[in-house]
Amino acid sequence: MKAPPSTLQHYETIAGLSRQMLAKAQAQQWDDVVVLGAQYHDAVERLRAIGTLSDEDRNARRRLLTQILTDDACIRNLAAPELHRLSHLLGMIKRQQTVLQAYSSSEP
Repeated sequence: MKAPPSTLQHYETIAGLSRQMLAKAQAQQWDDVVVLGAQYHDAVERLRAIGTLSDEDRNARRRLLTQILTDDACIRNLAAPELHRLSHLLGMIKRQQTVLQAYSSSEP
């Protein structure tokens, strides 16, 4: 029977997912980032249910957390222009709807 993954292995899984998300974000594959983001969230939730770490594992966790946070910052930087573009497009759509409503409501 296979032993359950250790706490450190969970952190390694999360770090691996964050690396994959960063690679997909760099490739502008946002749908894949979203799918991996759901897996990332699930892995973090599983981690919450796990016990404490040894001192050695804490040191290894520190390295993994640093990598996870660095990846997260890079992903956010890559996503910011895309989010700004989407916000601009949504604003344009809203203005078009307002214009259409104004013209359609003024017709007899």
